[in-house]
Amino acid sequence: MSAASQIMNDAAEAPRSGRYFDEAASQQMERFIADFGQMYRERNEALKEVTRAHHHALLQLAQAADLRDDDTGVHIVRIGFLAEALALKLGQPASFARMLRKAAPMHDIGKIGTPDRVLKKPGPLSTEERAEMNRHPAMGAEILGRSRIPLFQLAAEVALTHHERFDGTGYPRGLAGTDIPLSGRITSVVDFYDALTMARCYRPAFDSETAIGMLVAERGRAFDPEIVDAFVAHASELEARKQEVNKKGMSFQALIDAD
Repeated sequence: MSAASQIMNDAAEAPRSGRYFDEAASQQMERFIADFGQMYRERNEALKEVTRAHHHALLQLAQAADLRDDDTGVHIVRIGFLAEALALKLGQPASFARMLRKAAPMHDIGKIGTPDRVLKKPGPLSTEERAEMNRHPAMGAEILGRSRIPLFQLAAEVALTHHERFDGTGYPRGLAGTDIPLSGRITSVVDFYDALTMARCYRPAFDSETAIGMLVAERGRAFDPEIVDAFVAHASELEARKQEVNKKGMSFQALIDAD
C-alpha cells in the first residue's frame, strides 16, 4: 500500500475509533453514575436507619424521665403533636413542624439526672433544690447536643430554652423575647397547657377553659404573645388533637411513624 493510501485509510479509521472511544467512555460513565447513585441511596437509607434508632433510644430516655413525673408517659406524646399543630397554625413550614413534633417530646430529658428527692418533693423547693432542678435544661441539651443530626440539634435547642420566659426572667440563660428560639417558645406554651390539663398526684386536672385563662394571664410575661394568640384562636382544634392522642392511646412510636 502506498503512503498516500495509508494516510487515507488512517483518516477514515480515526472517526470510527473516536466514536468507539466516546461510546465506551459514555457507557462507563453511566455505569459509574448508576453505581454512585446506588451507593448514595444506600448511604442515605443507612443514615436514616441510624437516626431512627438514635431517636427511638432518646425518646425512651425522655419517656423514662417523664415517667418519674407522670405515671403514664403520654404527656411527651401529646407535647409532640401539639407542638407540630401549633407550629403549622403559626405559618411555619411543614418540614419544621414535623421535626418539632419529634424534638419537643425530649424537652425534659435532662430530668433523668434530677434526684427524686427534688423532682418528687411534694412541698416548695429550697434555694439549693431549686438550683438543682433548674439544671435540667442544660443537662438535656448536653445529652442531645452531642449529635450533629439536625433533629437532635433542634431537640437540644428545645431542651435548653423551654424554661426561658418572654420577659427575660426565665432560666438557664435569662433570654428574652425573640432571642428565645421559636422551638422553645412553642414548646413552652404547649407544655404549660398540657401540664395544666393533666391530673397530678397533688391536684386534679384543670378544664380547658381554665387552662386557657391561665395561659392568657402569662401572655407577654412567660410566653410570646403571638404564640399565645395563635393557641387561643385554635384552642378547640388543639384540644381535639390532644384528646385524639388520649383516645387512640398513642405511644411515642407514633411520633416517629406519623410521617
